[in-house]
Amino acid sequence: MDSVSQGDFLSPDLSTVQQKVENSDTPGQHAVNTSGDNGLEMKIHTGSNDTKQLTAPPPVASEDAGDENVETRVFKRRWLMLGLFCLYSFSNSFQWIHLNIIANVILRYYNTSLPGDTLQQETAVDWLSMVYMLAYVPLVFPATWLMDSKGLRVCNVVGSFLNAVGAWVKCASVSPDRFGVLMFAQTICSVAQIWVLGMPAPLAAAWFGPDEVSTATSLGVFGNQVGAAVGFLLPPVLVPNSPDLDQVGWDISVMMYVTAGVTTAIFIAILIGYRDQPPVPPSRAQLVAIQTTEGQNYLSSLGRLIRTLPFVLLVISYGVNVGCYYAIATLLNSVVLEYFPGEEENAGRIGLTIVITGIIGAVLAGIWLDKTRTFKGTSLGIYFLSMACMVVFTFTMDTGHIWVVFITAGSFGFFMTGYLPVGFEFAAELTFPEPEGTSSGLLNASAQIFGIIFTLGMRAMMNRLSVLGANIAVCVALLLGTVMTALIRANYKRQAAGGEEKGNRLRDLFGWCCCFRHQSDIANKQ
Repeated sequence: MDSVSQGDFLSPDLSTVQQKVENSDTPGQHAVNTSGDNGLEMKIHTGSNDTKQLTAPPPVASEDAGDENVETRVFKRRWLMLGLFCLYSFSNSFQWIHLNIIANVILRYYNTSLPGDTLQQETAVDWLSMVYMLAYVPLVFPATWLMDSKGLRVCNVVGSFLNAVGAWVKCASVSPDRFGVLMFAQTICSVAQIWVLGMPAPLAAAWFGPDEVSTATSLGVFGNQVGAAVGFLLPPVLVPNSPDLDQVGWDISVMMYVTAGVTTAIFIAILIGYRDQPPVPPSRAQLVAIQTTEGQNYLSSLGRLIRTLPFVLLVISYGVNVGCYYAIATLLNSVVLEYFPGEEENAGRIGLTIVITGIIGAVLAGIWLDKTRTFKGTSLGIYFLSMACMVVFTFTMDTGHIWVVFITAGSFGFFMTGYLPVGFEFAAELTFPEPEGTSSGLLNASAQIFGIIFTLGMRAMMNRLSVLGANIAVCVALLLGTVMTALIRANYKRQAAGGEEKGNRLRDLFGWCCCFRHQSDIANKQ
């Protein structure tokens, strides 16, 4: 049965089976007619000589399958699609943070084209990161519409193209009086990012089977986090805080040109190698999603999502968690240098530690979800541990030992970054069969809004109060997010749809067994 899956055939439904025992023309024999509401009928002949015969018509395709043979299958090329997306995500995430991790160097180099007030100067440099968050909020809705209507390939090609264009414009911004050009280039890269954050869940659903989808989502997030890790690690090494501004300009220029070359190569690879979706769906849940959402209106889907209370709670709690991560990543240079002056390279390494441990957490969380399907319990546990580790990080910064910061920062990175794919998958379960791109787009929009709020709030508190006060505010926000996550009512719709086929097969197997058992009982009574 290669062309049609077993789940696409109907078997007797025991709840509607009508059995009738009739005397046959042959003495001592009986015929059992078994029929159900699907029209399938089978006749069992029994006799006193224990000779039995089962007669049944061949399987009949279900109405759901229509006139076409329906099958589910995964293709080896799915790993190529995931790898190409991860490269695109990697390069875009690198460009998000590679300037802010050397914020003090950027502040010195572009000083002549920055505002005069210290807070305004620092905030202007912070906007090199926050522009990613700002651009996402208004553009997520047309971007999601484009993903739902035109498919994943178009979004990957357009996004990787803008990513490369932004990198080349940065090459033209290397001059102390061109901070505006640098901001414009970063804005182009931020537009390229609008498809990066929402892509892992729909890509995983489109290409990967039910036992791989959470792991694939985690790997999609993995590419983004590796880009951030390299963005934390390399810039402090490539652009040291040299007193010679000409040398600083040369170092920045080298970093920009290398980035432009890499992003261009990634764009060409995606243009040539990326495919929108496989010829047949990889899972029954994806098949149901395609049939259900076919021809649906995007605004109608959006309206249904915002009327789903558990999903709304998840949107807010997810935004708080990821927004805190964005704020800490953006301001990490300032936070570390406040306690450990002159440790620019270690600030980058601490950021690397946060991301690397987060990558491990994300992958392990994806594997855990594929094995257990405990979406709410996993979300709540990770959220609580993120808050607990942030509390430890906050109150150990002033110990004077930077190795302690590495440990505590790595701990909250493991859970806070590991929460990213868990949130995507939990949302997909709560909102099935709505498109994953729509639900993940709303999650990311919330994260960007809270990221801007927390970054601006932390910067203001750091300048006017203290770094400690800013970190305590983050801890309080994570506590509120934990409580909100606990209030979410779990309703695993996608899991139920994916298990429907298995349930039907078990029911059908049980039906056939009972028919044979009934036939055997009749034979024994003869």
